[in-house]
Amino acid sequence: MTTLSYVSASVSIAPPPSPRRPFRFFDLPSELRLKILGFALVTDQIIDLNPQNYGAAVRHRMNVFLTSHHFHYEAYSVFYGGHIFRIFPTHGRFFGHKVLPLVARLPTRYRAALVSLELRLGPGWSNPPRSWRVDDRLGLEEMEAVRTVKVVVECDPSHHIFDGFRIDRDFFTGFSGDLLEDVLQRLPSVIHVELDGWPSVKREGPLVKRLLEVARDAGVTVSEVNGKEEDEEEDQYSLIPRVRRRLNYTRDMERR
Repeated sequence: MTTLSYVSASVSIAPPPSPRRPFRFFDLPSELRLKILGFALVTDQIIDLNPQNYGAAVRHRMNVFLTSHHFHYEAYSVFYGGHIFRIFPTHGRFFGHKVLPLVARLPTRYRAALVSLELRLGPGWSNPPRSWRVDDRLGLEEMEAVRTVKVVVECDPSHHIFDGFRIDRDFFTGFSGDLLEDVLQRLPSVIHVELDGWPSVKREGPLVKRLLEVARDAGVTVSEVNGKEEDEEEDQYSLIPRVRRRLNYTRDMERR
């Protein structure tokens, strides 16, 4: 027998692989299903009226809602509970007096699935849109699962750099404080406020002080604010720490 014949004879031929069967997603335990849905549906993006939400990052993920009624029921709870939703839109395309906020457009069952909201303050500081008001159309009373409101301060118009451009020194401070107060009053289960901010937002500034006062008067816990003190140099950063909330999907979904 030649060497080539010997090698060929000694190599066994593997049997053809059996065809794969379709995987039954709902045969998995609920804990694993929720984990998988979390990986597939949840992003780091804030959900708002924003053209970016119509891209692959968000909109295409929601196509799985069309799979079946059962799949939709489990998936929407993860999607809406896993993202932070902005209360009032800030994108220029949707920033105006007659724009209906995104949360006002959601059906009741989607509002009930929300866990975290964001209130961004700064855009329109000289003339806030009339649509930025807290009323029944927002459906905040229906958001019984919301525990956290994240407040992001882009600027404090009470700073002297805004002299000559603002209505008066205390206008936006009062407007922002009243807005947060109305939001917290209408949310039935909120327990925590996170404060975040852009550079130059001072910890001891009137706007941050007013927001802290409102949150504490509402009886909710407040994240520590490590901003810039009044006597620090202007070129130093004063970012209020960003705390990203991560959901434990299994625990949060099982409670519902």
